[in-house]
Amino acid sequence: MVNPMKPMKGKWARGIEPRMFCWVIKDRMAACERPGGYARNHRKVRRLEELIWLREHGFTMIVSLLDSPHNLHAYDELSLPHIQVPLGVAGGDLAALLPNVYGTIADLLDDPEHKIIVHLEEFGDRLCGVLAGYLLYTGHLESGPIAISVIERLTGKQMGPPGREIVSVTLDEKLLRNP
Repeated sequence: MVNPMKPMKGKWARGIEPRMFCWVIKDRMAACERPGGYARNHRKVRRLEELIWLREHGFTMIVSLLDSPHNLHAYDELSLPHIQVPLGVAGGDLAALLPNVYGTIADLLDDPEHKIIVHLEEFGDRLCGVLAGYLLYTGHLESGPIAISVIERLTGKQMGPPGREIVSVTLDEKLLRNP
């Protein structure tokens, strides 16, 4: 195994870009799948390479939306600041969980020095829904269809029902930062 404390040389010193990496707010907030991959696809060496890339590219905070503590120890080992804000399981009480998710991200981005990366286990509908919902929450975008369209263009993925449900809950519950 690669020692995270031993300095790396050459191309390895720069790491590799996390899978499904995309900017949501240029140079401030990005998203990706869990560094190292998800479930059976998870690889410790890849995780280390992706975390090195995040560090080398100036990310100041990793926001994990996982319910489990997966990867938190790896962030600690590399001294990468992180926060866990559980999104809950599919079908959970989104109206109760989303305000904390959106509020945490917004509070971090209130500091102009922060550059954050947000992840779930995989880069799927639920993460896309949170990204679209966040843009609505902050007033960056004004309608659900526009938020969905913007995130679909940014990610290159069509948002399915789980993501659209998050957008719907955001609007139905009026989860807006400055209503």
